[in-house]
Amino acid sequence: MALSKRIIPCLDVKNGRVVKGIKFKDHRDVGDPVELAKFYDEEGADELVFYDITASSEKRNIMLDIVKNIAEEIYIPFTVGGGIRTVNDVRDMLNAGADKVSINTAAVENPDLIKEAADLFGSQAIVLGMDAKSIESVKKDPIIEPDLGLDDSSRWEVRIRTGNMGGENTGIDAVKWAKYASMQGIGEIVVNSIDMDGTKAGYDLELNKVISENVPVPVVASGGAGNHKDFLDAFKIGSADAVLAASIFHYGEFRIKDTKQYLHSNGIKVRLLGV
Repeated sequence: MALSKRIIPCLDVKNGRVVKGIKFKDHRDVGDPVELAKFYDEEGADELVFYDITASSEKRNIMLDIVKNIAEEIYIPFTVGGGIRTVNDVRDMLNAGADKVSINTAAVENPDLIKEAADLFGSQAIVLGMDAKSIESVKKDPIIEPDLGLDDSSRWEVRIRTGNMGGENTGIDAVKWAKYASMQGIGEIVVNSIDMDGTKAGYDLELNKVISENVPVPVVASGGAGNHKDFLDAFKIGSADAVLAASIFHYGEFRIKDTKQYLHSNGIKVRLLGV
């Protein structure tokens, strides 16, 4: 029996407030993270994701108090990421109430962290947050194993510290990195398209599809949702298991219940409130 597809609002947190930018830049204030979390829980979101978007670039830990407050107010699962560098950081987030922890920059700089965390806490609790940007066919020296580097067929490169004006190049091929991380025990991969982030022009369907076809774990599409059809395309064409969205919901353009009803009417299995 096929699992329901998930709709997951994404809340980027900066200085204790939820913000939203375009292509990871020019952030503007959206609201209080705890209040927004409660709102989306009541709206029928399947899960939530919180990213402390400057924790890695500022080399500081994520705000535990916000995580604890959110855990006390909502009933749906939520993932926390940003500034996670060690297994102790993962433990702190889970103990504070998070259901999953997303690792991104630290996983690239210390790939052993993936297996260590998965072995300790279970793959279901460890998410790979992968920020990918389309590239020209250029070879670069990757910052981890050479077999994960770019070659002439590479289309997307992994970036890190993306809270800092679009991030830093790594020389790592996004598809190879996704495959490697899944072999190390990651339980889910959130594919953040830097090119599409905040544009409302639709998800990077090709990127999501090729990663979905190359890994055995669920893939979550992120970056670019602008209307209901973008969600439908992410599932039907991009082969995503779930979709992350921010702008489309934050600014009241669409309601989650309406999005789910649209998907349901177009043959996508989703969890409907009251059903």
